[in-house]
Amino acid sequence: MSKEDTGKKFNNEELFSKAVRAGKRTYFFDVKSTRAGENYLTITESKKRFDQQSGKFFYEKHKLFLYQEDFDKFENALKQAYEFIATGEVPQSYLDEMAEEEKRKKEREFTNVEFEDLKKSEDKDDNDSSDESNEK
Repeated sequence: MSKEDTGKKFNNEELFSKAVRAGKRTYFFDVKSTRAGENYLTITESKKRFDQQSGKFFYEKHKLFLYQEDFDKFENALKQAYEFIATGEVPQSYLDEMAEEEKRKKEREFTNVEFEDLKKSEDKDDNDSSDESNEK
């Protein structure tokens, strides 16, 4: 299938494609566009497998869809994972993020005080008092 055919088939949504061969696997990095014009990345891992029952080869594929609004977070996590692999130590940026998240969690737990039950109780008491006044 030619690029022209691919473009027609997918309404020109595929903007960029790069294949990376790595042993028995091939990784495909494809930049595509939604109908709304937003770009996203698909990363596909393709492995050639043999089906014992049919006696034929087939390709097992796994896809990851990464949307543009998540690029920065994904890139940061990937860098941290690379750093951990390279050094064997948890990156300081990761530790800082975890400490900040723990701090936000504690703040949410601490400030998440709801007074609705107290308010309902006061309203009920007020209504009971006014009912008693009306009865007299």
